[in-house]
Amino acid sequence: MGTQEGRVALVTGGGQGIGQGIAWALAAEGADVAVAGRTASTLEESCKEIERRGRRAEAIVCDVTDPAQIDACVRQTVERLGRLDVLINNAASYPLGPLLELEDEALALGWETGPLAVLRFMKRCHPHLRGGGVVVNVGSSASSTPEPRGLGGYAAVKAAVLSLTRAAAVEWAGDGIRVNAILPAAWNPMLRKQAEANPEAFRQSQKRLPLGRLGEPEADIGRAVVFLCGPDSGYITGETLAVNGGFSYLR
Repeated sequence: MGTQEGRVALVTGGGQGIGQGIAWALAAEGADVAVAGRTASTLEESCKEIERRGRRAEAIVCDVTDPAQIDACVRQTVERLGRLDVLINNAASYPLGPLLELEDEALALGWETGPLAVLRFMKRCHPHLRGGGVVVNVGSSASSTPEPRGLGGYAAVKAAVLSLTRAAAVEWAGDGIRVNAILPAAWNPMLRKQAEANPEAFRQSQKRLPLGRLGEPEADIGRAVVFLCGPDSGYITGETLAVNGGFSYLR
């Protein structure tokens, strides 16, 4: 039996990249998984692999900026899969660019899809997670980088996610809910496009990673999340785990 046998997880942004890898890793450990996101086709692809591994899967189209859709997403997860034990807040947008050029609309969207959506999902899921549930929020090492260089807006919204993680961990510990965060560095569709467009520049950028490579969404990031959701981390809450090849601190 896997460490997630008999449990149900909800993964936002689960149709591709890191979210997909986390969903597959949880399924490999025995969890049934609901994957939420905006694009039905990518969600269905994630679900096919989960089902291939012998677990139940639900694809739930959800715009995380819409509170009504968040409510429906959590409700459908519980109705269709029977319970909810694990929440992974991965969905996000990327407000990129120098601060003087950063549009208000881009930052507002980053806030809506980031800390505000994270808080809304955590609050809606709280009643179902009491007595042993786990939340893992996806942050970014940009929030701890002294010079984001065009990532200031993105760093700000991800820093807020980490603050909410710590607050929820303290406030909900008595409810039996653990809340942690990760700082991942892994392949995603945007990075693959960058690598294809300019391979040499991308190879040079990898030298900033002490381990010399980007992580794999399932094998590296997903397995770390499995640990945070499992019994071996039962005394860990309110922590931020860097899963980025040493990028955060070893530069």
